[in-house]
Amino acid sequence: MPPLSQLVFVYGSLKRGYALHGLLQGQLCLGQAVTEPLYRMFDLGSYPGLVEWPEGLAIRGEVYQVDSECLRRLDEAEGVAERHYARRRILLQAEFESNEVHAWFWLNAVRGLRDCGSEWP
Repeated sequence: MPPLSQLVFVYGSLKRGYALHGLLQGQLCLGQAVTEPLYRMFDLGSYPGLVEWPEGLAIRGEVYQVDSECLRRLDEAEGVAERHYARRRILLQAEFESNEVHAWFWLNAVRGLRDCGSEWP
C-alpha cells in the first residue's frame, strides 16, 4: 500500500532555493499558491513564522503533495513536538481553494518582530 499523501503549503525556508527545501526531495510540487488574506508572516531570523491575523495579507508560497514520511520529517524540522509550530489547515485562493491544505503556524509571540509582508524574504 503506498504511503498516504497530503497537500502542504510552504512559505519560507522550505520553498525552492531556500535552506530546508531538501526535506521536500522526491515530493511533487503542484505549483505556486496564494492564501486568503487571513495571515501575516513575521521575521524570526533566518526563517519566517506564519500567524492568523484579523487584518491579514495574501501570503505567497508553494504547494506540495507529500507522503507520510516526508510529513513526519517536516513536523520534526518545524519543531511541532516542541510546540514552536503547529500544522493546521490553511485557506488558499484559486485552484487550491477547494483542497484541504496544511501549513505550519508559529505558536509563540510576534510582538516586536518585523512583518515580512506577503512573501519571504
